[in-house]
Amino acid sequence: MLGTIINVVSIVVGSIVGLVVHSRLPSRITTIGFQSIGLFTLLVGFMMAAKSGNFLVMALSIVSGSMLGEVINIDRMTNRFGDWVKVKVGSKASKFSEGFITASLLFCIGSMAILGSIQEGLGGAPDILLAKSVLDGFSSLALSTTLGLGVVFSAIPVLLYQGFLTIMAGSVKTFIPGEMMNEITAVGGLLLIGLGIDILGIKEVKVSNMLPSLIVAALLAVFLH
Repeated sequence: MLGTIINVVSIVVGSIVGLVVHSRLPSRITTIGFQSIGLFTLLVGFMMAAKSGNFLVMALSIVSGSMLGEVINIDRMTNRFGDWVKVKVGSKASKFSEGFITASLLFCIGSMAILGSIQEGLGGAPDILLAKSVLDGFSSLALSTTLGLGVVFSAIPVLLYQGFLTIMAGSVKTFIPGEMMNEITAVGGLLLIGLGIDILGIKEVKVSNMLPSLIVAALLAVFLH
């Protein structure tokens, strides 16, 4: 759970810095920071995608899984959930609650949290969560300057959520053949490439809708290897 712990620390540190500064960083600084993360995310994605032992599995997985996710529209579901929680907070909610809810949703609802936690749980290096840590550090700094102390405490649900995913992935690791793990990793790499493109602002990519590709990759790896 090293990646999750580092992620939590980055949120706490970023939030505290934001509380101390009490003003937003210049936009050019935050822009170059996010662009750097986008490039790093692309690099990690390409490295992971290269681990595929069967490019047919990878191609079929990303296409069919993404189409399935688009039909289900996971992206819309997560956005609606976020909107529902924000409505429940309501206009009478304190700034602490608003900061806590907003930051928790931002840091937990996303493909990086899921992919990174699973990657580390399956025994891989926590590269995705390290990239997410830098991204969340910048985001928590910006949020805390306007939403206050509640952003700091968003680290708690991040620890519980990502920690749970990592432990669950680790518990089934011994039952997953090496070939299947390689294909899941490779498809996860493709999703990261899409995420990097999105972060860089090149093109909006609904990576959340592509998450079913991971399940398809696991199933196809059994039959096509």
